[in-house]
Amino acid sequence: MKHCWIVIFLILLAPAYAQKSDKVRQLEKQRKEALAEIETTSQLLNETKQTAKNSLNRLNLLSQQILSRKKVISILNQEIDAINGQMNKMNREITQLERELGNKRANYSKSAQSIYKRHSSQDKLLFILSADNFAQSLRRMRYLREYADWQKRQANDIIDKQKVINQKKVELEKTRSAKLTLLGTREDENKKLVSEESSQKEEIQQLNKKQKKLQAELRKKQRQAQALNRQIERQIAAEIARAEAEAKAAREKAERERRAREKAAPGSKSSSEPIREERVADTKGGYAMTKAEKQLSDNFANNRGRLPYPVTGSHTIVASFGEQQHQELKYVRTSNSGIDIQTSPGSDARAVFNGEVTRVFVVPGYNNSIIIRHGNYLTVYSNLSEVYVKAGDRVSTRQAIGRIFTDTEDGNTTILHFQLWKEKTKLNPAPWLD
Repeated sequence: MKHCWIVIFLILLAPAYAQKSDKVRQLEKQRKEALAEIETTSQLLNETKQTAKNSLNRLNLLSQQILSRKKVISILNQEIDAINGQMNKMNREITQLERELGNKRANYSKSAQSIYKRHSSQDKLLFILSADNFAQSLRRMRYLREYADWQKRQANDIIDKQKVINQKKVELEKTRSAKLTLLGTREDENKKLVSEESSQKEEIQQLNKKQKKLQAELRKKQRQAQALNRQIERQIAAEIARAEAEAKAAREKAERERRAREKAAPGSKSSSEPIREERVADTKGGYAMTKAEKQLSDNFANNRGRLPYPVTGSHTIVASFGEQQHQELKYVRTSNSGIDIQTSPGSDARAVFNGEVTRVFVVPGYNNSIIIRHGNYLTVYSNLSEVYVKAGDRVSTRQAIGRIFTDTEDGNTTILHFQLWKEKTKLNPAPWLD
């Protein structure tokens, strides 16, 4: 049981410190992830030359970088607050320990002085011999021995408590140093943010000077996007019709076979067996799937949020799904059937899941496009300069399917347009990607 109070004290404190440390570590992890996003965007900005045509792309990258930078600063503030709380807690505990140490030292000093004044070896002997009987003498001997042991424990407790205080002061100093480092980092991030916001304002001024030209480019891009969607919708309708025709043919064949069996052996049990359909759609008017396609579709759905990004190399989303009002340019409003992912020149597009290539086609403004079917889900990869697969090929997750087009006349921008459909419905791909 020696020094047990210190062990118990440290055990009780451990969860509180572990919880604080876990919070700080989690915030540090988030900060590193946000800094990695900034690094990716910075790399893409460096690779994207500043030209008149691609200024909107650069503005989108700058806006993304500013958002990431603000996220980093916000996380830094949370880290500093967490460390301040930890330091306050440690200071309170050190104060309490020092107060307890002072009390112990005072009590020990009084005890030592009392022993020095009254309990010399002769006094102790007289104390024992002056007992009324032998039993009392034994009790007095035991008392003196236990008293001496208590004094030793008190001395050891004082030493141990001092060690605990010294250790906590070392931890506090380390925490204070970590806080100073974070404060310096936050100051640097704020300076970078001011610089980036200044660059953003310059980009906005340049774009406002050529508003008409930009709007004309956006209208042209919108017409190209509509043409792409019409091609995708026609392909989906054709596949649904073909699957339904195959299902109908299978039903008719099974019916003919049933009638033939019944005619050959009237009243036989086999004539009452149910007709098995080769393909079945999940929804009315949807894509009729085989059992293998149904399993593939279910596996695809179960991997929502865990699908790999459809590009290799560093990347960032520069255009989100759906109707978007540009935050900085009020006259710019876009509609996107998928997401646009900017990456480095020379990067490949890759399949996000196992599936079958159903079509490869060309649309002006989007170069080559590939559709991959995953049961009743489809993924679309557009703006490819080179295609590595053909219709009918089976592909696997992360397999390279084509080279993403790099527009040398548009500042070396390399952007993949990626779409996700279920049956005839467009879905936002972003929540599906990891």
